[in-house]
Amino acid sequence: MTDRIVAPTTYFNVFAALIALTLLTVGVSFIDLGAMHTVVGLVIAIVKSLLVVLFFMHLLYSSNRSRLAIGAGLFWLGILLSLTLADYFTRHWWAY
Repeated sequence: MTDRIVAPTTYFNVFAALIALTLLTVGVSFIDLGAMHTVVGLVIAIVKSLLVVLFFMHLLYSSNRSRLAIGAGLFWLGILLSLTLADYFTRHWWAY
């Protein structure tokens, strides 16, 4: 099995993008976006995590079995989050 060789400039470009997105996250934290503040922060975090998974964990060039394992883990995370949120939203938080 042959491994794909990725140029070092690719890693430096991804690293620069991660630093830029981190600085963007810090910059956005000082702006009052109201309810959109959490959404913008999560979108930036998802983009950063995708860059790490695709390039530094080599998922972009890996086999289908690795992609299946990552997908199964994300599916399980979705199940856990949905059940936790279902429990949270069905509780009544009355002040006594």
